[in-house]
Amino acid sequence: MPTALLTLLLAYLIGSLSFAVLVSRIYGLPDPRSFGSGNPGATNVLRTGRKSAAVLTLLGDAAKGAVAVLLAAWATARFGLPDWTPALAGLLAFMGHIWPVFFGFQGGKGVATAVGVLLALDYRLGLACLAAWLLMFAITRVSSLSALVAAALAPLFAWLLSGDARLTLAVAGVAVLIFWRHQTNIRRLLRGEESVFRKRD
Repeated sequence: MPTALLTLLLAYLIGSLSFAVLVSRIYGLPDPRSFGSGNPGATNVLRTGRKSAAVLTLLGDAAKGAVAVLLAAWATARFGLPDWTPALAGLLAFMGHIWPVFFGFQGGKGVATAVGVLLALDYRLGLACLAAWLLMFAITRVSSLSALVAAALAPLFAWLLSGDARLTLAVAGVAVLIFWRHQTNIRRLLRGEESVFRKRD
């Protein structure tokens, strides 16, 4: 049991690494929590005009979710931990992104981290959610709506692909938190005021 707790704590700490803040410091950019949406994520970093910084933020946030799950999977096999450990580690890594202990518990919305978690838990699940996001974005050109639809479908995909109730519950926890973190976006969507990505001529 101590090994399981240490594994889950490590997952949370990995999730607490805010790549938006770290990458911005490396690039000498303003703290992403201090401008724009105030959200420490790739989209807000992109507002600085540094595309490479935004890409690194996106990749870092996704990678930390995957690393937390893969480390938990290794520990589960190596030390005989409960088989639900990787799924719970993924949820805790996601919670670390939202409430990062290293950055005053001021985290992002977690979509990139969620993708990393889902891909590591089951690549089919991650790809199904990515496909849902891409399809909705192609239709609506609204990133937040696409994320919300993919999040809503994630628990269903998890159940259909695995039939594992504990995995499905962990994925549902991620989905609920994504909706909670997108409250402002949901209100803008209901008012018809959410940002739309326009195609360039």
